Amino acid sequence: MLYRVEGIVIRSMDYGEANKIITLLTATNGKAGVLIRGAKKVRSKHASLAQPFTYGEFTFFRNSGLGTLNHGEIYESHHKLREQLDLAAYASYAAELTDRALQDDESGSFLFEQLKACLAGLSEGKDAQIISHLYEMRVLEASGYAPELDVCIHCGGEEGTFRFNPIAGGAVCRRCAASDAHAYQLGDGAFKLLRLFRRMDLRRLGEIQVRPETKRELKEAMRKLMDAQLGIPLKSRAFLDQLDKYSL
Repeated sequence: MLYRVEGIVIRSMDYGEANKIITLLTATNGKAGVLIRGAKKVRSKHASLAQPFTYGEFTFFRNSGLGTLNHGEIYESHHKLREQLDLAAYASYAAELTDRALQDDESGSFLFEQLKACLAGLSEGKDAQIISHLYEMRVLEASGYAPELDVCIHCGGEEGTFRFNPIAGGAVCRRCAASDAHAYQLGDGAFKLLRLFRRMDLRRLGEIQVRPETKRELKEAMRKLMDAQLGIPLKSRAFLDQLDKYSL
């Protein structure tokens, strides 16, 4: 069967001496594995289609399992995301997280649009850490693990001052926090941003300024939340941590 899809390359690997296999996140068919013959050859007309983060139209034949590329057209190469080390690290994290969190047979239309916006935001020079946390929220939402941050996860209370429990997945009121060993105090600025991230569409993200101490709190909260709710070890996240150490 012939497929023609909009897709973003979220993984690319060598296959044999001349070929590559890419994993696409598509707008209509979830994830798709596609063989690109001759993509490793210098003069291959399809070599650029096998590059990570490439967004375009892909036409491929597939009866079952792996497809074989017939034709492709690049809409946005995102070459900047491959040339700058910090941007490459954040883009790789978003791509690997998508690949690991989304099952092959799951529809990826929502996450496709969010990943497209994530890569565009990184290319445009917006705050990479903030974009990363926003995308993490969208992945949690798509996976069914989005946190409850407007009411207490234990009693449903709407008290204004909350603690945060990443293991239970959300806000804990002051009264319930007394008996919740995993609830801890998160700064007002960080908690308000978590609430904002929970509702915000990445396509609507404008310029945002966040104080360094608030960003540190956000990072800690999102790491704990992602580890507790998804628990997916990612090589790209470990690399981001190494970059953070060198940037201090």
